[in-house]
Amino acid sequence: MDRSVSPFDLTGRRAVVTGANTGLGQAIAVALGAAGADVVGVGRSAMDETADLVRATGAAFSAVAADLSSVEPIARVVAEAGEGGRIDILVNNAGIIRRADAIDFTEKDWDDVMNVNLKSSFFLTQQVAKGMLADGKGGKVINIASLLSFQGGIRIPSYTASKSGLAGLTRLLACEWAGRGINVNAIAPGYFVTNNTQALREDEARNAAILSRIPAGKWGDPSDLGGAAVFLASKAADYVHGIVLPVDGGWLAR
Repeated sequence: MDRSVSPFDLTGRRAVVTGANTGLGQAIAVALGAAGADVVGVGRSAMDETADLVRATGAAFSAVAADLSSVEPIARVVAEAGEGGRIDILVNNAGIIRRADAIDFTEKDWDDVMNVNLKSSFFLTQQVAKGMLADGKGGKVINIASLLSFQGGIRIPSYTASKSGLAGLTRLLACEWAGRGINVNAIAPGYFVTNNTQALREDEARNAAILSRIPAGKWGDPSDLGGAAVFLASKAADYVHGIVLPVDGGWLAR
């Protein structure tokens, strides 16, 4: 099949994916590469496996080492990511989670999660958007939100607050930039097999309760997220602004 005739073709585009070393970020990076984009992975740990998987699709991959628990590295990240070409797509996937009853939740666990999931995502987007606006060519921003952008959950107050905030930012930035050629949207993953959900999957009672609520009857595989990311990154989504797209096995429909 000739990708050039497809509205989902990302050939010639450059995508930056944060938290690309494993899980959802890795799967998104691979999907974007398979659609033709060159990929820059941003993260604190080695991305050798992601590099191999992306390059196996025929796409180029480069890595930028950065800890997004603060905004300090953001200017450097954008400069390094842009060395190989214009940044056309940004996926804000990097995120952490801390679990404790709200009554016992610490300020550190609050700040750590908010800094990565919300603050750094906003200021990285701001920095990338400056380039997109300066040359007038626009671009695509995809935030990785959560079912907790819609629901409260339990024992994850800062995670819920950050993902609810990220959904709000998605809508605000869409309102500001839609008329200037930048599409800002989000994906809300349901319950996926990742490091963040390992504790839930190992808790027999919680695992059973979660599965009983998912119409699809199974946890999501990270590869299930790729199609949504490619859609929102592509010309097929040129008139899509400010949505939070659930990919959740039907969880929100129940």
